[in-house]
Amino acid sequence: MTTARRIPRRSPRRRDRRGRGLRGLLYPVTTPSFRTRAERFDARVLEALEPIELRWGPELVDLDLAVDEVPEVDRTSPEEVVWGTGVLADAGVPLAQLVPAGVDQAGLPSRARIVLYRRPLEARARGGADLGDLLHEVLVEQVAEYLNIEPDAVEGGAD
Repeated sequence: MTTARRIPRRSPRRRDRRGRGLRGLLYPVTTPSFRTRAERFDARVLEALEPIELRWGPELVDLDLAVDEVPEVDRTSPEEVVWGTGVLADAGVPLAQLVPAGVDQAGLPSRARIVLYRRPLEARARGGADLGDLLHEVLVEQVAEYLNIEPDAVEGGAD
């Protein structure tokens, strides 16, 4: 008679086999902590734009809003960096740019757009509320330039 040799089965839980802790998502998908910094920034941009859109919505129909990480540098010189037109800069660092409507490189018509630069804006802000205020100020400046009016009028002052 042969005896059956019993083979020990491995445990189906092998997640902590080297003592590194459980693997997987750190936060549930439904929590705000799960969103990336870029997603949180985009949400703050929409919050800052909301009061402007409520007042100037019909005039802003043909205006797009975009977010880039950092601005592109076209030319530099040893003394300074030369920025294009429509750039809103603070201490030589661009925070946003208004790109007028025109024709793109492919020869197709393009809409006007405001481009916000996420990293410089986040670097200027001290915290969450400060970032929201800064975004609102930058958007007011850029919308005023787009509409060719004073920034005070965009914020709700006299037309």
